[in-house]
Amino acid sequence: MHITQLNRECLLHLFSFLDKDSRKNLARTCSQFQDVFEDPALWPLLHFHSLTELKKDNFLLSSALRSLSICWHSSRVQVCSIEDWFKSTFQRSICGRHENLVNDFLHQVCDRCPNLVSVTLAGCGHVTDDCLARLLRSCSRLRALRLENCARVTNRTLAAVAAHGRALQTLHVDFCRNVSEAGLRRLRAACPRLLLRAEHSATMIPDQPPRGLSAPGL
Repeated sequence: MHITQLNRECLLHLFSFLDKDSRKNLARTCSQFQDVFEDPALWPLLHFHSLTELKKDNFLLSSALRSLSICWHSSRVQVCSIEDWFKSTFQRSICGRHENLVNDFLHQVCDRCPNLVSVTLAGCGHVTDDCLARLLRSCSRLRALRLENCARVTNRTLAAVAAHGRALQTLHVDFCRNVSEAGLRRLRAACPRLLLRAEHSATMIPDQPPRGLSAPGL
């Protein structure tokens, strides 16, 4: 039997063992495989290991998406974590190439993936409180939000969790230095059943803006 003679259920099962690039390459071979590639049932999970992967066309965003992770472990994460007022011109130029990628991608997720259950973001130094608040409002079934080394996350995200994370059961804000102990106490009081972990976040030194500027959410 030729692979093209398999029924759709079998093809979906075979495609599920392939990575994103392999699925896309196979989809280019014939219209039948392209249809399988575009089936939302193939895409309940999405995992990205670099920001450049977000710009590719080798995946599908749909209401079938349940779990999303963007985990970027790169030396450039250290540059992203530097506050804008401390960055050199060269450092700003590095960030300028990708600083909107995660936020723009998450905005698409908010519009297309209302049934998300789990989101993990690690090393996403430019993701903002406003973006995460929108995610919580748009994905009302979200049960787990895990943030690690996200430098721009502040107490405003904790407030958004209390206001909009009705289904949220697990929240991690690890190594997020602009989250304070006071913000964590307020969230624990507002959501006593929430499984909250903040490894090193409240014990790290928060960013101190130049005199005359205020740090949001602190």
